[in-house]
Amino acid sequence: MSAEALFKPFRLGSLELSSRVVMAPMTRSFSPGHVPNANVVEYYRRRAAAGVGLIVTEGTTVNHKASNGYPNVPQFFGEAPLAGWKKVVDAVHAEGGKIVPQLWHVGAVRRLGTEPDGSVPAYGPMEKTKDGQVLVHGMSRQDIGDVVQAFAQAAADARAIGMDGVEIHGAHGYLIDQFFWEGSNQRDDEYGGSLANRSRFAIELISAVRAAVGPDYPIIFRFSQWKQQDYSARLVQTPDALGEFLQPLSNAGVDIFHCSTRRFWEPEFEGSDLNLAGWTRTLTGKPTITVGSVGLDGEFLQFMVNTDKVAQPASLEHLLERLGNEEFDLVAVGRALLVDPDWALKVRDGREQDILPFSREALTTLV
Repeated sequence: MSAEALFKPFRLGSLELSSRVVMAPMTRSFSPGHVPNANVVEYYRRRAAAGVGLIVTEGTTVNHKASNGYPNVPQFFGEAPLAGWKKVVDAVHAEGGKIVPQLWHVGAVRRLGTEPDGSVPAYGPMEKTKDGQVLVHGMSRQDIGDVVQAFAQAAADARAIGMDGVEIHGAHGYLIDQFFWEGSNQRDDEYGGSLANRSRFAIELISAVRAAVGPDYPIIFRFSQWKQQDYSARLVQTPDALGEFLQPLSNAGVDIFHCSTRRFWEPEFEGSDLNLAGWTRTLTGKPTITVGSVGLDGEFLQFMVNTDKVAQPASLEHLLERLGNEEFDLVAVGRALLVDPDWALKVRDGREQDILPFSREALTTLV
């Protein structure tokens, strides 16, 4: 099957993409001092030069003392980091690409001792202590407001340095998702209880971002059913419940939903072949990004338990058929693009035999 559908332009308001290929956000930890350096600039430039329509950066932390959970990840505040990101933006634009930052707060997964200030505990929906020491600070209304404003400021800064939109990370068991998930949110105030209440934090945050960037600036929202704390977790069990969950987020200002799954081909609910991105597009009317082991024959979790496993390139026929049927609008590619910056060009030109396999070794360097 021809890959033509992947290379049709996409337009939504001010966002014009040359292809439907999206570089998925992937934490790389190659930004010492939390500042994107020349190697990071080149890493993103290469993908823009090789047929990727939209780059979603690795998660980059907002200006809150507990937002970071990992060493050497870039931040999205402060003079030096924003100057570093401006160099990334300029390099991507020079190649004709588009780029958005993934704005991130890790929430309760942060551990004491984590940079930049190791004395700061994690912040999350619920307090957690051990032997009298606070490991997770349960967020007050003031704390919630502070984080909301940190995201809004980051979005305003993204627009100021020329980013083409923003993605808000609401998936995978990080802070926003910790509020969504009943497994991590048992609050007894207006931010806990029903899923509608547990969504209040995200709705307020999206609304603040929208107010900060104006009506025509693209906002992408990434969400998932699965959590790093529980791969079998599900926020919703039915299409109706999914619609009830997503519509308030859509109304708050989301333009595109990035629907994170581990395997894009799996149906989300019984009785239909639609995946999460397909259902989201149907229920909200908004464009969606599908993701999950695109272009490879093994999903990422296998590499967490089997360090010697190699994922080989896989057929795109099923993906292209679904894209052609307009089940979703854009396709995020992760590990296949991480190991092979020319993946999109090779697919476009019918050079599938030249696509590189993925192994954990690819995580140790930027190519």
